Amino acid sequence: MNFKKLLLLSLLFISVAAVAQNFDIDLLKSINVYRDKQLFWFFKFLTDSVSFIAYGVPVVFAGISVARKNKNGSRKAIYILISVASAGIFSNVLKLIVHRQRPFITYPFIEKLSSGGGFSFPSGHTTDAFSMATAVCLLFPRWYVIVPMYIWAASVGYSRMYLGVHFPTDVLGGAIFASSIAFLIYKTQYAPQLKRI
Repeated sequence: MNFKKLLLLSLLFISVAAVAQNFDIDLLKSINVYRDKQLFWFFKFLTDSVSFIAYGVPVVFAGISVARKNKNGSRKAIYILISVASAGIFSNVLKLIVHRQRPFITYPFIEKLSSGGGFSFPSGHTTDAFSMATAVCLLFPRWYVIVPMYIWAASVGYSRMYLGVHFPTDVLGGAIFASSIAFLIYKTQYAPQLKRI
């Protein structure tokens, strides 16, 4: 590749990155700065519920399955827990690699309304929510499971922007990353076990 092509590709990449960053902050500004303040309690509740739901539900499900001696139920609970834990671990590693600052640090007009320590990309709360939602939906592929699970997960992602602690691309990245991890674990670990039962 000659120097002119390399220069053109570099300029194209910088331009696309600048447009994406502008879109990212403009969308976040419309969600955080111009938010309906009466909904604060709802989005704060949503964001605070993630760990209890993402980790608590599979643990309770596992306990009930063990008490009823339901091996298939136990396998399902373990799969959900492994999906959420794996996505959470890889998300934290990715945060350290990407090293992106939180939006309220980079842009002082973004109001931080919740805890948000460490780095920004990807959103850990969104990762937990989408890994659990995807795992549950793969195990129980019914519309009345899929719709509420993904509405909850998407609302968690929105809450992180509303509360000013994540960029939209942090949330989108967390959702894609988490869903991919849950799907990969399902296809490589859980689905083959199902065939042997």
